[in-house]
Amino acid sequence: MEKRNLITVRDVNEQVLRRFKAKIAANKMKMGQALTQAMKQWIEKEEEKSESINVKILSKTKSFDWGKGTEMTSKQIDEILY
Repeated sequence: MEKRNLITVRDVNEQVLRRFKAKIAANKMKMGQALTQAMKQWIEKEEEKSESINVKILSKTKSFDWGKGTEMTSKQIDEILY
């Protein structure tokens, strides 16, 4: 049997909580089940965000010279990829 926890949460938006409870009732779920599911989804979403490439950082990257003989590298890469 899974360990049961009792939690208290502050600063929950009342209107959001009401809507959440209505959805829980419509799906015949318990509050704990719904909260666990919501927390798992939030965690997965946050992990996906942290794994994705940060475009802002890439846009700040300065160009540099790769040296003689690499003048066409960008075009060659584009041809391979596209």
